[in-house]
Amino acid sequence: MNIEIIAGSPRSNSVTQRLAIFLKNYLTKHTTHHIQIIDVKDWEIGLLQQVFSTEAQAPAHLQPLAKRMFASDAFILVTPEYNGSYSAALQNLLDHFPKQAHKAFGIVTASTGALGGMRSAQQLLLLVAALFGVASPYLLVTPFVDQKFSAEGELLDQSFQKNIDNFVKEFLWLAEILHPEPVTSYN
Repeated sequence: MNIEIIAGSPRSNSVTQRLAIFLKNYLTKHTTHHIQIIDVKDWEIGLLQQVFSTEAQAPAHLQPLAKRMFASDAFILVTPEYNGSYSAALQNLLDHFPKQAHKAFGIVTASTGALGGMRSAQQLLLLVAALFGVASPYLLVTPFVDQKFSAEGELLDQSFQKNIDNFVKEFLWLAEILHPEPVTSYN
């Protein structure tokens, strides 16, 4: 299964990026799925002027992104909280590829404060439904992210591991139910 982690912070040196890196490494190590990160900083998308329903509709410089978006079986959205919601850069990216019917979405929020982006997580639950996606009910809300993960994406606070394990277990259960691997015939 192809899983894209969308790192939603447009800031350089983003502490939220640490969490995206950790999840990529963790899922790569513990699953056989193909895991990649789409970083909103890496794409010159511009403000929404056209919705892309197919890879061919995207301009040439965005066709690699379109290919990954359409080939993905599931997404993990990783975002900081900005003014009680998720990042505008994340919204803009998803607006260009709005319909992700029957795809699993994991919601991961991060903040250097005590609430961990809880308000942005609540807003993302509404967005996923509007994309026709299916949100995993277990969210990974990450308070004090700068103290939990190093700049290299290593877990510093081992007491947070249980939260990660619960999130990953529930997200993968949903993603694998929605997109089961083909069964090999033994004839």
